[in-house]
Amino acid sequence: MQKLEWRNETIITEFIFRGFGELQELRILLFVVFLMIYIMTLGGNLTIVILVLTDQHLHTPMYFFLGNLSCLETCYTSTILPRMLVNFLSENRGVSVNGCIAQLWAFVFLAVTECYLLAAMSYDRYVAICKPLHYSVLMDFKVCLWLVAGSWIGSFVIDTVLLAFILQLSFCGHNVIEHFFCDFIPMMNLACSDASQVKLVSAVLTSISTMPPFILTIASYAHIITAILGIPSTTGRQKAFSTCSSHLIVVTIFYGTLITVYLLQDASELKELNKAFSVFYTILTPLVNPLIYSLRNKEVKEAIRRTATKCANCVRLH
Repeated sequence: MQKLEWRNETIITEFIFRGFGELQELRILLFVVFLMIYIMTLGGNLTIVILVLTDQHLHTPMYFFLGNLSCLETCYTSTILPRMLVNFLSENRGVSVNGCIAQLWAFVFLAVTECYLLAAMSYDRYVAICKPLHYSVLMDFKVCLWLVAGSWIGSFVIDTVLLAFILQLSFCGHNVIEHFFCDFIPMMNLACSDASQVKLVSAVLTSISTMPPFILTIASYAHIITAILGIPSTTGRQKAFSTCSSHLIVVTIFYGTLITVYLLQDASELKELNKAFSVFYTILTPLVNPLIYSLRNKEVKEAIRRTATKCANCVRLH
């Protein structure tokens, strides 16, 4: 730490993660559980990315979005879980201030991108189910590319604005982060300079990043469910409703926990629940997304079978 001569303060050069400090006796068990989650998350999402890139049958708008989502989830979970796993086994849980800000930047960038991507995917499903005759026109490759690019670029802009405000803060004194990663609110609670303006900007940017995509997603699925209820076939109606309801449940959990943590950040009764809520949108959502959106699909199962057959044939030839 570095002493300031003109102020009686100590500038922080690193933060210490408290993590799940109250569960220290279970840290080995937690390490194994989260390691398995990480392996399964990487395996499921990387499988989708490889299949979308290599199988021509999956070169459609829906799988273009799913491939981007799986790529994002791979980066998203890798931003948080590796460091979290190290902290379970290491006595040194320190991270430099710059390293913490970099993790926060990557996390916010990927989380906001996911909000926009999920909204784009819901719109894609709405057009496919509610306007099937116009699908090829409304969702051509150029439109899909703009939606995906807009998700990534829009998130980058929002995240960069937030970063510009965070870099104006100074941190001194207490340096223990009450979290398992460098999240925004625990970091702001350690700032020795006035963080009220940054918190206001954060609340505004969070509203822009979450509420419009969430409303669009819910509206899309509301129209989809209405269209499904009009399907004459009971079997077809049940299958379509099961798929859409599972999508809606995952989206609601992701948005619900994210909005609760960030828009109600000053509600004291929720502060102890922040870690639990954060597990949902940082760790569990990347795990279940490939299963809910992709791996149950007949097309994906067929693509896996074709890829496995090709690999087996290559092994025989060699």
